[in-house]
Amino acid sequence: MSRIMIIGSGGAGKSTLARQLGEILDWPVYHLDTYYWKPGWVPTPNEEWDVFLEELVQEEKWIMDGNYGRTLDIRLKQANVIILLDFSKWITVYRVLKRRVMYQGKSRPDMNEGCPESLDLDFVKWVWSFRKTKLPGIMEKIQQHKDKNVIILKSPKEVRRFLAHAGELKR
Repeated sequence: MSRIMIIGSGGAGKSTLARQLGEILDWPVYHLDTYYWKPGWVPTPNEEWDVFLEELVQEEKWIMDGNYGRTLDIRLKQANVIILLDFSKWITVYRVLKRRVMYQGKSRPDMNEGCPESLDLDFVKWVWSFRKTKLPGIMEKIQQHKDKNVIILKSPKEVRRFLAHAGELKR
């Protein structure tokens, strides 16, 4: 298994898990936010983004974190392992608020330079409602790929347990 995609709500810890897995497995990590957002929070045009992803998923090994629902199928087709972080809205909203305080006015490590953190009420609402509004559609798409190894982690404790055995993914 050499292609891992990590999806889940904002604040679930996708980028942190990707970074940790990258260190354990010594595989390249791609934080999709870093590539999608240009300085000043300018999004990459759809056509350009699609071409970029189509090329990126062809690489032999990767760990990729990020949702980007419109292009989820591109990654699902090429991933061997799909990790879904399905945490409670209380955990994810708390983490988003904490992240905003920690990086206020600065770009966080998994984000492109020129994209400073700020408190965005719409994003907090999106995180709060993720399990109700976004997760069902994501699960439906995942279920169309029955040949994939799907790992659903529902708490930080489950993530720690998973990481303790993550080296086995190298085999």
